Amino acid sequence: MALSQKEHAVDVCENCAPLDDDGRRVEQPRKKALTNRVRRIEGQVGGVLNMIENDRYCVDILTQISAIKSALDGVSIQILSSHANGCVRRAVQEDGGEDAIDELLQVVRRMMR
Repeated sequence: MALSQKEHAVDVCENCAPLDDDGRRVEQPRKKALTNRVRRIEGQVGGVLNMIENDRYCVDILTQISAIKSALDGVSIQILSSHANGCVRRAVQEDGGEDAIDELLQVVRRMMR
C-alpha cells in the first residue's frame, strides 16, 4: 500500500535522543495501532498455549505459530520503517549518520536470522 508524502511524513519516530546511559526513548507514530497489533498477537500466543494444552493436531499448532511469526514480522517492519525514516534520516541530515546507519544494518542483520 503506497502512502502519500503527507502520510509518509507522519509515520516517523520522533524525539530519537538519548535519555540516559541506559537507552533512548522514541515517540512511536501510530502507537495505538501498534499496541493493538501486539495485543492481537498476544491473544494468538494464548491460543497456541490452549491448543497445546488441549492436545490439538501438531500441524494446526504449527500453522498458528507461523501466523504469529508473520504478524510479529509485520510489526517489526513498521517500527523499522519509522525508525529509518525518522531517527536515521535525522542523524544523516545532522551529522552524516554513520553510527545510525551501522546500528540500522545490525538490526536488519538480526531480523534476517
